[in-house]
Amino acid sequence: MDNYVTGITIRNLREQKELTQEELAARIHVSAKAVSKWETGKGFPDISLLEPLARALDISVIELLSGEDIRNRNRAFNMLKSVWYVCPACGNVVCATGEAVISCCGIVLPPLEAEAADEDHPFRVESVEDELYVSSEHPMTKEHHISFLAAVSDQGAQFVKLYPEGGAEAWFKRSRVRCLYACCNRHGLFRLAGY
Repeated sequence: MDNYVTGITIRNLREQKELTQEELAARIHVSAKAVSKWETGKGFPDISLLEPLARALDISVIELLSGEDIRNRNRAFNMLKSVWYVCPACGNVVCATGEAVISCCGIVLPPLEAEAADEDHPFRVESVEDELYVSSEHPMTKEHHISFLAAVSDQGAQFVKLYPEGGAEAWFKRSRVRCLYACCNRHGLFRLAGY
């Protein structure tokens, strides 16, 4: 079995919390020798200890397993720096306002990297009174379709989930919209020109 949590991760997190091996061991009801073995790679914590270990180190189990201590460094909360995630198993879509570890269906999801819309993914954006109408002639088959459209302002995100055999179109309130996104199930996330 691959090392699902490394000794280096445990040691670094323990030291960041300014805990001795004995103090960490006492918090999770194991011996200091067990913690020492984990940190030197001579053993690994039992899976039943992952939750207590993560709690003692003040991180999530996902962070412990990924080996990264994710801390929100974006204290200003900027919606324009939103990050999008899509689960390849169930199609669930998650929008986060900063760095995050997102998991769905047992999979840690990578953030989508937005590219500029290209000639294979043309979109029309029309302003109609106080709304934006976004549409495309993109194929909408089960194998190849636009899975969602989104509009992001400094106040929040508007999101429309699309389905195969439906139209690739959506209406958004225009107020303060700064970014428009479209996600193709085959080619990923696109940022629409002009937004």
